Formats: sequence, C-alpha cells, structure tokens
Amino acid sequence: MAAIETSPSAQLGAISAPRFTGIFQSLRDWNDARVTRRALNRLSDRELDDIGLTRADIANI
Repeated sequence: MAAIETSPSAQLGAISAPRFTGIFQSLRDWNDARVTRRALNRLSDRELDDIGLTRADIANI
C-alpha cells in the first residue's frame, strides 16, 4: 500500500529566504570591511594620520 502526503507544503523559497538574506548580508558586510582594510593598509602613515587613524586602528575596522 502506498502512502500519500496530504498536508500542504510551503513553497521552496518561503522558509529559507530570510535566512539566506542574512547570510548574503553578512558576506557583503565582511567583504566591505575587507576591502576597506585593504585600502587603508595601502596608505602611508602620514596619510593615515591625516584622516585621524593609526595602523593599529585598521584592525578594529
């Protein structure tokens, strides 16, 4: 005898969309911070001083 599932199921993206949105936002935020740190590391100490930062401040960004 075959079993048939009769309960309604959610659409494929209905449950997972908010979770994936959060993951993608986290990845975007991480990448933005990575790009910013990379750009700041390319600046000279004098240029960093001009914008009020030190090399130690870059790690906290």
